[in-house]
Amino acid sequence: MGGLVWLASYPKSGNTWLRAFLHNLLLDPDEPIDIDDMLQVTFSDTSREWYAEASGKDVEQLSEDEIAQLRPRVHHHLTELSPNSVFVKTHNYLGADRNVPLISMEATSGAIYVLRNPLDLVLSLAPHSGFSIDEAIALMSSEDGSSPPDRANVSQKFSSWSSHVKSWTRRRHEQIHVVRYEDMHAAPGETFEAIARFLNLDAPTEKIEKAIRFSSFEILRKQEDQHGFRERSVHSDKFFRSGKTSVWRDELLPRQISAIIKRHREQMSRFGYLP
Repeated sequence: MGGLVWLASYPKSGNTWLRAFLHNLLLDPDEPIDIDDMLQVTFSDTSREWYAEASGKDVEQLSEDEIAQLRPRVHHHLTELSPNSVFVKTHNYLGADRNVPLISMEATSGAIYVLRNPLDLVLSLAPHSGFSIDEAIALMSSEDGSSPPDRANVSQKFSSWSSHVKSWTRRRHEQIHVVRYEDMHAAPGETFEAIARFLNLDAPTEKIEKAIRFSSFEILRKQEDQHGFRERSVHSDKFFRSGKTSVWRDELLPRQISAIIKRHREQMSRFGYLP
């Protein structure tokens, strides 16, 4: 491909799992890639270092307006990291911040968009954000949904769950490959092989199956249990929790289920998430 290939998702939708698979597929290691080494193949569009380099200032000195104006320059810089495709993780929605695009299309060659049932997603988002489930439901419903800057990243603008999903999937596009978390879980062979085909990776089935094994949820969680994970939120004791689907049936209250469905019915219906 060449240019930026976005690995896009609303937070806690399976982006880390996708990146682990790509690292193990592209590097073909003898042992699973360490989760803290997942910067060899994929990068983040919100890393503070890119904005410090682009501005020549400490990020703490930059306003939100200045960060928005720097974003296209950062994206252009990312394209220079490799003559081939550059894989870039983003939780930003496909829109604009302060009239500046959050995703620079002129630097883009494609995207993989991962989405997850919001009924399950909220159970991961709540502890990750330091919120109650009700607070996480409110965040997912807010058109101003965002994450504040932290020790590693500038702020991220993801809007509501529905707006995020709609922004990336509203039009069929041959260079945007949409993946459901539930399919990654239920049919990993078929789902990850389709991802490899989309990226024009000429990988034999055996290599894909090995990458799937090396990036399994069990291995990712075991690595975190052994030595932690740099991307774990300060609010949470774990990044990798159950990794299961349909957990919401046992953990959400009826009123919480109703609130999520009422707010997100249209997009949930599109992707088969209505109970």
